[in-house]
Amino acid sequence: MTFKLKRGLWRWAGILAVALLLIIPLPVWTRTLAILAVIAGVLLIGKRIGENAARQRETLVIGNNLSLPPASWRQPVVLVCGDGLAGLFGAVPDEQLALRITSKGCYVRVPDVELLPQVVDSLIASRSDWGRQLSVTYIVNPQSHTDGEVLAGRVRALRHQWMRVRKQGIALPLLLVSYLQATQGEGPWFSWEDGQVSPQVREEGACVGLDDWQSQTADRATRTSRLHTSVQLNSAATWMADAVLPHLTARDGGTCGTEVVASAITLVASLPHTAEGNLWQKWLREKVALISPEPPANSQALPFPDPLLALLVSDTRYAPNRRASVVALWLFTAAGLIALASSAWQNTLLARQVSDDLRRYASIPLSDFVRREEAASVLRQVALRLDEYYRHGAPLSLGFGLYRGDPLREHVLAVLGAHRQPVKANATTVRLDSLSLFSSGSAELKPDSAKVLINALVDIKAQPGWLIVIAGHTDASGSAEHNLQLSRNRAAAVHSWMRQMGDIPDSCFAVQGFGASQPIASNDTEAGRQANRRVDIRLIPEVGACVPPTTQAG
Repeated sequence: MTFKLKRGLWRWAGILAVALLLIIPLPVWTRTLAILAVIAGVLLIGKRIGENAARQRETLVIGNNLSLPPASWRQPVVLVCGDGLAGLFGAVPDEQLALRITSKGCYVRVPDVELLPQVVDSLIASRSDWGRQLSVTYIVNPQSHTDGEVLAGRVRALRHQWMRVRKQGIALPLLLVSYLQATQGEGPWFSWEDGQVSPQVREEGACVGLDDWQSQTADRATRTSRLHTSVQLNSAATWMADAVLPHLTARDGGTCGTEVVASAITLVASLPHTAEGNLWQKWLREKVALISPEPPANSQALPFPDPLLALLVSDTRYAPNRRASVVALWLFTAAGLIALASSAWQNTLLARQVSDDLRRYASIPLSDFVRREEAASVLRQVALRLDEYYRHGAPLSLGFGLYRGDPLREHVLAVLGAHRQPVKANATTVRLDSLSLFSSGSAELKPDSAKVLINALVDIKAQPGWLIVIAGHTDASGSAEHNLQLSRNRAAAVHSWMRQMGDIPDSCFAVQGFGASQPIASNDTEAGRQANRRVDIRLIPEVGACVPPTTQAG
């Protein structure tokens, strides 16, 4: 994938992350800091991607002041590594790449297989559309090696680096090539494709079977030479199948053979480097107990495998834009699933909160009008919220087709419609001085308090069925906790006396204690503190709040 597409994907991921942060309900500061962190992270990653791209382009140093073909080049681009590179590209420093362009393709020297992923990245950074036409040619010359284990290690290293590149989505087809030094000199290319037993003979513009190639000439000497070549080819192909191809097999038994386009051999008059006691000599000695003398080495250039490039088909699977689109789609899908999960959870919380408020309201007895009115106030706020969603649409945090507030809204409105708010306009209040009822700091009624309570009871009995709210109050002397408890105890004492003496059902009473929280005068003066020490009895005309006792017939 190109650096431009990588940067675009990171920006897309940042946009999706910001959208999720706007959808998921979070505290304002948390959301703001998270959005700023996402933006900073995307900018930083984009900067590093750009720096990596520039660094990759700088590492693409080609010797002899040559330059890559233009971006419109559509012929094969072959990365060549392995043996005999000097015979193909000449003497070029190892830290530089070498380049050769023929009529059939562009060849790039990779001095070490460990550099293969780096070279691919550098080429893609400079020519983003070349991923379709990249391939690898690995040269294995048996006459250049003396240790089979070392050769096997190099082939396994090639497979490892090759698979690293393929994980990027680049097919990178592989050609195995061998130059075999022989007395016959330079000849055509012989290729084995798709497990063929007999090779194809490839020359410029021609491809025939081995049998046809041998019978194409009537010259006895040429036919004999070609027969000898066939024997050598058979031996070389057997050696390659034994010494090279097994090491391209994965450890789990799988093979990359479907991506090895062909194994090819050509005969040359000389090789740049021929080792004494090489693997080819050892193999011939072991198989036929004979060894032919090696021709003298010279500096003759090796031929490029142009006839084999016809086997390389442009990788139609490599489409960086399509691959980036797939990744972008997966990111969008993941963000959508997260948004749906968040919406489902928020709808669950909404239903749970509204249900809890409804249950709390329903659990409060009708006589406790204060708590019941508080619960109704909460329900009114819930109704306003749900009504806003009903009129203007649910927010995205509750949306995506998962909003479940409309049934809850109807239920809340039905409960509020049945709620009876006490009529406070006609409420009457009987105020009792605490000093006439209780001793200082005490919640026990004085013996002479009966007269005051009887007068209050007469007024109460005159309004049967009304709700009786008894509220205790104190001055600000002492601790708030002690005053609150004292006010409650005094209100409870008055309630107990009136319930017993007045034969009034307990459901008609509501008992409260407010301590010093509701003064009616200043606590800075003794007169004010005396006024604040009181018990208020309010009669609220809430029809049906309680049922007065019926008179039994004698």
